[in-house]
Amino acid sequence: MRRWFTLTPFDGLLLLMVLIWGGNFSLVKAALVEIPPQSFNALRLVVASTLFLAAIVATGWPSLSRKDWLRVAFFGFAGHFVYQLCFMDGLARTTASNSSLILGCSPVAVALASALAGHEKISRVQGAGAALSVVGIYLVVGTGAHFGGASLAGDFLTLGAVVCWAVYTVGSRSLLERFSPLIVTGLTMTIGTVLYVPAALPGLLRLDISRVPIWAWAAVVFSSVLALNVAYLIWYTSVQRIGNIRTSVYSNVTPLVAMTVAAIFLGEPITMSNVGGAAAILAGVIVTRRGTRRQAASDPPAEE
Repeated sequence: MRRWFTLTPFDGLLLLMVLIWGGNFSLVKAALVEIPPQSFNALRLVVASTLFLAAIVATGWPSLSRKDWLRVAFFGFAGHFVYQLCFMDGLARTTASNSSLILGCSPVAVALASALAGHEKISRVQGAGAALSVVGIYLVVGTGAHFGGASLAGDFLTLGAVVCWAVYTVGSRSLLERFSPLIVTGLTMTIGTVLYVPAALPGLLRLDISRVPIWAWAAVVFSSVLALNVAYLIWYTSVQRIGNIRTSVYSNVTPLVAMTVAAIFLGEPITMSNVGGAAAILAGVIVTRRGTRRQAASDPPAEE
């Protein structure tokens, strides 16, 4: 008898990614008390890009055509520079609940963009699973959200971050067909960092590094290595191997992990609405996961 749900090595890696990104929320939130948001973000981007470049040099510099470099530059601009600016500025101008709710819908944006690009078809089961997860996200973080008013600009900036993430995830798949996730992620992040640091330079110059505690510097390093280096490699390796839709749906679980970690380490309360939302999110992931397996089984094998 076939099991209704099985885990593959990629599912395990994606769950690790979710744990990293979910935990990173509380880590960054605590560190921002000591380091301003744009300065913190610039520092961790520099650390992560440096590590990526070192790994690329160690494994062999790729041979990219002029067209490839143009694509890398565009996705570095959209997926790292504009995304990070929209995310940080949006978070500063709107509520945490609004930001989490809007960013939690990024898998839906990725699925729609993937379908429009002709990369993957959205089956009814996958659509139902994605919708169920979005309902869960709303129950977890969105029941107290208020759209419009003073936070309207922040809401739209965060929505812009979602669009950038979808464009980056779906559009860079053409590069992933010929280059490794390390090369694609490392080069695009480096370009995004080169653009981002000058924008954050005024804040960096005003930062009194002597007053920043050691644990906050450690947070910069951990957030860089885990949330940017490790998690991004998992994300794009999964996009390359199992597709956009199945990969992106796992990010629906991130608000659940973030909520749990925040409750433990920051003392934020968990309500019954949170519990119901958590159940809906997990159910949505399982349904979408099963829909992807059915679709793969029904697709004809590729010609050799």
